[in-house]
Amino acid sequence: MSLTDVSADTTPFFSDDNEGEGPTDNGVGSPQPEEEESASGVSDRRAKVIVVVLCYINLLNYMDRFTVAGNQLSPTLNLSDFANAYGLNLYFIFEYNFIQILSLFFKHFWALLLTRGLVGVGEASYSTIAPTIIADLFVKEMRTNMLSIFYFAIPVGSGLGYIVGSKVNDVAGDWHWALRVTPSLGLVAVILLFFVVQEPKRGAIEARPEHTLHRTSWMTDIKALCRNPSFVLSTFGFTTVAFVTGSLALWAPAFLFRAGVFTGEKQPCLKAPCDNSDSVLFGIITVVTGILGVTSGVQVSKKLRTRTPRADPLVCAAGLLLAAPFLYLSIMFAQASTVATYVFIFLGETFLSMNWAVVADILLYVVIPTRRSTAEAFQIVLSHLLGDAVSPYLIGVVSDSIKKSDSYMWDFRSLQMSLLLCSFVAVVGGAFFLATALFIEKDRHLAENYVPSDDAPIIVPKRGRSTKVSVSSVLI
Repeated sequence: MSLTDVSADTTPFFSDDNEGEGPTDNGVGSPQPEEEESASGVSDRRAKVIVVVLCYINLLNYMDRFTVAGNQLSPTLNLSDFANAYGLNLYFIFEYNFIQILSLFFKHFWALLLTRGLVGVGEASYSTIAPTIIADLFVKEMRTNMLSIFYFAIPVGSGLGYIVGSKVNDVAGDWHWALRVTPSLGLVAVILLFFVVQEPKRGAIEARPEHTLHRTSWMTDIKALCRNPSFVLSTFGFTTVAFVTGSLALWAPAFLFRAGVFTGEKQPCLKAPCDNSDSVLFGIITVVTGILGVTSGVQVSKKLRTRTPRADPLVCAAGLLLAAPFLYLSIMFAQASTVATYVFIFLGETFLSMNWAVVADILLYVVIPTRRSTAEAFQIVLSHLLGDAVSPYLIGVVSDSIKKSDSYMWDFRSLQMSLLLCSFVAVVGGAFFLATALFIEKDRHLAENYVPSDDAPIIVPKRGRSTKVSVSSVLI
């Protein structure tokens, strides 16, 4: 039968709610096996175990990333705000897990910069692929629940990074030992990944048996994604989330410490070890607000979906727009009340964390399965390049440019003024998600009812190489 057969092409690609969720009772009374393998090729029990393993690895990724941020390294390494942001954050965004162990024993900043930078390759690959694996294991509300578990690891892992980084430093008296925690846990992750995680059949859990998508070229995927308004706008919205979280991740503990020095509550750090109590408190707040934010974002979205199909982008927009004033208040109250500052940070981070799982769900249902990995990679690259790779650097540059003298007052004031940029960016992000709400229904409908074009090029192996041919020239 040709792929141009009408009977095959007119069937919607995505399944109904019950498809792929497990066997249904057909009333025949024949005995059913205890556990039936789903269309993805992975049993339901193993699929849930895979999610736990993926979540554990994601937690380690973010825990390792923010271990350095949990220590006050600027005074001990004689770094300016620019160097602190550029060196320890921007490089790490681009590369992640290669030569991780080598970075544990270097004493000089340039060596730490190089090796910590080389660790970024693994996270880039993992962050792109892991959500698409979950998407190919579950559908509908179960997928949303599993994604929320996976994205718990971002704020929770980040918070644990602060706590581990500061506490290990306090115990060992050397911040280098803080970097030696996650590699040992990473060995366990490698073993679990090798023996437990099984790759599912791509798109099979959503596909009807009579309709199969073919992989298209990378350029075709990019062009299709750029013509998807919901994907583009939500990606820019997510970039603002990364911008704000990246700024807070690196600068919030340092800002709180400088506020304490400015008000006379803390002593300046002239040599290691420094007072890392703010890092511990900020880490605890990040863990708690991450759990509350991700959970509330998913639950509010579920309830709102019964009233409007635009629930997801509206929840994301509300999270950012509500976070903005609380972040502003936390920055401005720093010199007046430490308690008020932490309360406003708590509220701001809670609303900010409402986005993590919901944004991922938006991507998965407005993009067809064969383009999800490309979409994830595109979103991650853009959100890092314009988000958490740029924001700490930008905050540091603005802080250095505002600083009029080398004093504790200007150390605090300059960073305070530069961090106000986060509130403005959060409002811009809310606007992006409000714009996403205008297109979400149409783009979801197009993805769920996607039919390959007769002349859409697909990839067919030819003598060991990929060759693009039109669909209409292929026979089944």
